[in-house]
Amino acid sequence: MKFEDFTTPEYRLGSEYMKHPIFKKLEFYSDFYNSLSFSIMGFSSSGTYSIVNIDTYVFSSMQGTIESIQDVLKKGRINDAYALLRKYYDSTIINIYSNLYLSDNFNIENLIVTQIDNWVKGIDKLPEYRIMSQYIKDSEKLRSINNLLEKDDRYKKIRNRCNDNTHYNFYRNLLLNDNDIHNPNRVKYLNTFSYDIENILIQHLGYLFYLNDYYMVSSDYMDYIEVGLQPEEDSQYWVAHFIQEVFDKVIIPKRADIAMTIKENTMMQLG
Repeated sequence: MKFEDFTTPEYRLGSEYMKHPIFKKLEFYSDFYNSLSFSIMGFSSSGTYSIVNIDTYVFSSMQGTIESIQDVLKKGRINDAYALLRKYYDSTIINIYSNLYLSDNFNIENLIVTQIDNWVKGIDKLPEYRIMSQYIKDSEKLRSINNLLEKDDRYKKIRNRCNDNTHYNFYRNLLLNDNDIHNPNRVKYLNTFSYDIENILIQHLGYLFYLNDYYMVSSDYMDYIEVGLQPEEDSQYWVAHFIQEVFDKVIIPKRADIAMTIKENTMMQLG
């Protein structure tokens, strides 16, 4: 073995770490947000002056954060990855809050929802995280999903882990950023990280597709119209393949209760 081989991430972190399933999962999550960003671009964001759906760039930003998480984890910087995970967590709450607030306040007498439109324009900030999170939890529209998400304290624990790593609340947190020291629990921490990001994704999509079920639609209906053909019957309720895939691979295996609740409250033909 050459000297430079001892300096590679594969040697310092170990093959079990470098071949961990999380890396393929992160690629899947990134591809998902890329597809979602493109697919909803044409839906108007009622209540704002924006021509393009404001979620288009929210989702592409989430994709970028997940790609950054993957890059950081490949270098063994689990502590930095948690700081990015907290950023991703925050962005999902911002996304649901903005959609919910628009849904609650947009009407014929209030065509522009100032708070969200000013945020898009860069005039005003949104409320702090705690206020947005509480607004979502208090929502009657999201009561069914909230009841499921609050069955245990997993999200409180995930949030605490993100904060502990971001603020170095424990000495062990900063040690997770040193990829030179021997850490026999490195893979164990990576397992926990994988669990955390998966659950944040599930929470985000549970809220999103329950609130905006039309985001699940496939392009087939509009494709027929654009080429001058009569759309097939009920094709406006067909679900995009990449949406069904994330349900089949992530949401249904881990949170069948959330998947069922969404399915029971939509006309979309979710498998």
